[in-house]
Amino acid sequence: MSETTILKNGWVFDIDTETFVKKDVYIVGGNLVSMVEADVANPVEIDVEGSYVAPGFIDMHVHVFETKTTLGINADRVGIEQGVTTIVDAGSSGLEDFQDFKQMIIQPSQTEVLSFLNISKQGLCKGLSELADMNDLMSVQELTEILAKEKNIVGLKARMSASVVKDNGIKPLEHARKLADESNLPIMVHIGNAPPEITEVLPLLKKGDIVTHAFHGKKGGILNNKGKLIQEAHEAIERGVLFDVGHGTSSFSYQTMKAFKENYHYPFSTSTDIYIGNYDKPVGSLMTTMSKLLAIGYCLEELVASVTSRPKQALGLAEQGSLEPGTRADVTVFKVVEQRQTLIDSQGEGMIVDRMIVPQLTIRDGKVVFESNEY
Repeated sequence: MSETTILKNGWVFDIDTETFVKKDVYIVGGNLVSMVEADVANPVEIDVEGSYVAPGFIDMHVHVFETKTTLGINADRVGIEQGVTTIVDAGSSGLEDFQDFKQMIIQPSQTEVLSFLNISKQGLCKGLSELADMNDLMSVQELTEILAKEKNIVGLKARMSASVVKDNGIKPLEHARKLADESNLPIMVHIGNAPPEITEVLPLLKKGDIVTHAFHGKKGGILNNKGKLIQEAHEAIERGVLFDVGHGTSSFSYQTMKAFKENYHYPFSTSTDIYIGNYDKPVGSLMTTMSKLLAIGYCLEELVASVTSRPKQALGLAEQGSLEPGTRADVTVFKVVEQRQTLIDSQGEGMIVDRMIVPQLTIRDGKVVFESNEY
């Protein structure tokens, strides 16, 4: 029988109730198991007293194609070293470069790397206006063929900003809708500066699709000038479209997030849009982004759900985002520490925070792959 590891005395996150419960977590080989399946007579025990134990965190908006794009940052640097076991690269690779992405990034990384495949065949490898030429868009047949071979593709990415689509307006997203409907994949849509207007974008989205950069502070966002959701945003959420933080360099506003929190209790997901240019500031890491939301007033349970069960559901993941016995043992152990510092949003607004969420242990496939100096 494989060696049993027990994480003892931690506050363990239950994704069904979105609460923390004091109990032990058992790992045998690379899987989570129940106590009755574990060898409790001769285990390896790790005491995590005072820490929280959660399913491995999922950051579903990163850019890690460091060998072929100007944005890319090392996957493990923003993954396991920050308590994140699964990351999803959001459109850095298109069809043309996916094999290189697989060989250079997915396969050598200890962090699990998944992909939102860019609907442009060139992805971000030849610049940041990838949807300016409709002839560069992937066909349904091409998507079908790559999906038959590649299991790390979990969705499609379409960046709907004026600088990306140029004169094409809403047409690239209409094409993405056809691709998604044929493949049964979700679309992650980047919203930014119009055109196209957000009122054109949101009606094309269906249940399971994701709006990233949802809480930016730019003109023409999801909130009107009274801080209330525009009708199209309200209808999208009611249809089952997921709003995602996607912090980034210029796409997260404290004021927008505060107004959303004050007026609504809709679930959202938290991601970073982290890349080499915003790693130091304003983003930092997934846990730093969560710390900003904690300071705004969101409870810890809500934030952990936003990086575990909600991405799990959005991406249709079977093994990730849960601590259910029988699933893969990807686990994030973290603490909330008293630490006073100023964190800035994408608008340059600073907020003094008193608590920070910090990683303690990262476990992938049942093995400890990162530990802080405390362990």
